[in-house]
Amino acid sequence: MKTYRIAVVRGDGIGPEVIASALEVLAGARRLVAGFGVELIEAPAGAETYREQGEALPASTLSACRAADAILLGACGLPDVRYPDGTEIIPQVTLRIELDLYAGIRPARRLEGVPGALAGDPAIDLVIVRESTEGIFASLGGGIVLGDQLATDTQVITRRGTERVVHSAFRLARRRSRARPRVTCVDKANILRSFAFFRQVFDEVAALYPDVKADHLYVDAAAMELVRRPEHFDVLVTENLLGDILSDLAAGLIGGLGVAPSADLGDRHAVFQPCHGTAPDLAGTGVANPLAAILSVVMLLDHLADTHGDPAPAAAARQIEQAVTTALASGEARTADLGGNATTSDATAAILRKFGSSHPA
Repeated sequence: MKTYRIAVVRGDGIGPEVIASALEVLAGARRLVAGFGVELIEAPAGAETYREQGEALPASTLSACRAADAILLGACGLPDVRYPDGTEIIPQVTLRIELDLYAGIRPARRLEGVPGALAGDPAIDLVIVRESTEGIFASLGGGIVLGDQLATDTQVITRRGTERVVHSAFRLARRRSRARPRVTCVDKANILRSFAFFRQVFDEVAALYPDVKADHLYVDAAAMELVRRPEHFDVLVTENLLGDILSDLAAGLIGGLGVAPSADLGDRHAVFQPCHGTAPDLAGTGVANPLAAILSVVMLLDHLADTHGDPAPAAAARQIEQAVTTALASGEARTADLGGNATTSDATAAILRKFGSSHPA
């Protein structure tokens, strides 16, 4: 039996609360599915860690993350805890850089029982793949301000960076088992040479996947079409900043960041985390929505199954998905942001009760 090491970064604000819920649900799924084990490794990071230890991402935490099979990350950062230069505590971005996590996977799927933002509640099931190491974010900490009249940041698009994230998007489209998988390149190639290059490399990679349809949209048109007909999309791949923006738009269509999980993947390491922030105003009140963290565990288990050729974690992921679906449909897991009145612990308990159910109660 394979035992997987999971580094747990609980984070700040509501991070520890929703990660605790996610771990409860993981433990519940493991009781139902034999054949694999989990070893949890506590790996502190974030604003509170910086306040206590003087480091936002201690060397011991980075080492634990490097040694883990996967990393479960709670949101990090607090508005009143900053570095001496005034910048925010963002160990999650440092992890992306240190572990070379180049593919940000941001699924958006409308769940039964969760009110969407669009009339008619279209059947939304898409994934945004965001290049996470380049683009305009490559200027992180390196932008230039001249006097008080001019500021510049430089966008970086490389062949290597683009090829590997586009390959990730096409491989993901194949795994999604659509009758006709599709990958859409989102860019601004009509204006910027860097994006024209991104599109050129996309087309070269697309030619290697003749079974997957490839198309293009400028980012302004993509934003409009995500609102007009989101059911049209399968997988979208784009640059870092554009992906950052579009993934929040997509989350808004399916009920908000409270139901939006994510992954940051590299060739050797993987981080899974809810898309939402630390929400310090909600911390300690017991009302935070744990679903994004719980669904991030589903992604984590599927990743373990895929990378290790092990069906047991995937079976546990399906148990969690079914329990979440059933608990939402019954209304028992709807927190305030979803129009319900369930607390964090109510939603977690509802999901645990639904393990083994085949239909909504």
